[in-house]
Amino acid sequence: MVELEENNIADIEDLISPEDIKPIERYQNKKNVTVRAKKRSAVKLSAEVSEELTPKIIQQSIIPGSQKVYVKTWGCSHNNSDSEYMAGQLAAYGYQLTDVKDKADLWLLNSCTVKNPSEDTFRNEIENGMRNGKHVVVAGCVPQGAPKADYLRGLSVIGVQQIDRVVEVVEETLKGHSVRLLQNKKQQGKRLGGANLALPKVRKNPLIEIIPINTGCLNQCTYCKTKHARGDLASYPPEEIVARAQQSFNEGCCEIWLTSEDTGAYGRDIGSSLPELLWQLVDVIPKNCMLRVGMTNPPYILEHLEEIAKILKHPRVYSFLHVPVQSGSDAVLGDMKREYCREDFEQVVDFLRAKVPKVTIATDIICGFPGETEKDFEETINLCEKYQFPSLFINQFYPRPGTPAAKMSRIPANLVKKRTKRLTELFNSYYPYRGREGEIYNVLVTEISHDKRHYVGHNKSYEQVLLPMRKNLLGTSVRVRIIGTTKFSMSAELLDEETDWTRCSQSSQTANWNKSNLCINEPLKQKCLGSVLLMGFVAFIFQWLWRHL
Repeated sequence: MVELEENNIADIEDLISPEDIKPIERYQNKKNVTVRAKKRSAVKLSAEVSEELTPKIIQQSIIPGSQKVYVKTWGCSHNNSDSEYMAGQLAAYGYQLTDVKDKADLWLLNSCTVKNPSEDTFRNEIENGMRNGKHVVVAGCVPQGAPKADYLRGLSVIGVQQIDRVVEVVEETLKGHSVRLLQNKKQQGKRLGGANLALPKVRKNPLIEIIPINTGCLNQCTYCKTKHARGDLASYPPEEIVARAQQSFNEGCCEIWLTSEDTGAYGRDIGSSLPELLWQLVDVIPKNCMLRVGMTNPPYILEHLEEIAKILKHPRVYSFLHVPVQSGSDAVLGDMKREYCREDFEQVVDFLRAKVPKVTIATDIICGFPGETEKDFEETINLCEKYQFPSLFINQFYPRPGTPAAKMSRIPANLVKKRTKRLTELFNSYYPYRGREGEIYNVLVTEISHDKRHYVGHNKSYEQVLLPMRKNLLGTSVRVRIIGTTKFSMSAELLDEETDWTRCSQSSQTANWNKSNLCINEPLKQKCLGSVLLMGFVAFIFQWLWRHL
């Protein structure tokens, strides 16, 4: 090779001198950078939808309180928490939230990328909104993982770590602009867990606070698309999580759910651990309130089994853990790159069942993963027969675009359905609550059943107990006697009169389910209200001057 003079350069390290400005200094002066909005380009829709589009109303100026926003969420509890935070900021700024999407000016759609059907429903809802002349803002794992998808073209996007800027995005979108915020949050070059946990919220259930403790994970599962959106592990500091829990209890919550893509991996990036966090949280949980630990993968819980068992036995922590196994075959687990074997999973289940009285272990199974043989599937059946999990989430394999598993050779669809059907029949063949009639439990009542005919309480094992809809029962801890059982729940009668019910909340606001779910402290509420009124007044004056002068 001929050596040219212009190719004769030094190492790249030599191109940077000690006197050069450092990256941290370069970005220090950009803290107050505002959104650079651009006019929206056409959204690519099907021909049928394009012909039916209703023109949108473009707002020249935005007066908070005059527009309505509809928020729709798909997916996990982490996604639900993100939606609650976004709804809280919009409400605090003055936007009206509505559950009637036809009456909304803008739809905020928070998506899930785990399965094809979830994304298909998300895409259909976007087209439905555009067809009906609604402004549409998309959020969640789908646009974060695939922002260049054709059906997202021209839409405003809020990344999973940018939910604290939802007001900016909504405001610009109502003006006809397209805004995309997909960056990670960093501090001194280190990726953060996400938006500040102290932001205002509008909770779907005012009695339950969902706290994300970390985002992302340490795995590289071949079928998982969520990794593309949430990225590698980034944990919130323990003190921020504990402060959020205390704030939630003060605002009337009586149950905390910890959520993330993998709670067991919490803290490995910041020199902490899940047990350290849980012991700190236990110290601030009021009497008669409860904590539920979120999903954890087997590899990262194995080394903490002793401490986790002690925590799950604590009277203010549900004896419940969701540990997805996905397959009972080591060969399939290897193809999935799950980083554990069947024996590891069995060790977790056996240990917790031996150490924690009446513990509930929930798990997941993927049927029909590429390369799964009859022998592999029989091993999965054997595992489920052995443990008879009271809660078993059965999913068919869906090839997600961009994942290694999508390139693997798939097994026939009819065989996948056959295996799914067989595993479902096995699950439906046993009744975990049979014979419980007459047993007495203390339950915390926090939810309304899907059919709106019962209140729902949970006992220490987080088993579902259906109760009559008595006035003032929500948000209380009560004694009940089981009078009936089904495959998925128990029904019970109350043993005590209302004077003996124990209200779990530290705040009287939970006594009325219909009160506002907006969770912001009073000084912040007054500050937000004052700002909204001032901005609205200024906008009105400018509009009047523009029209009359």
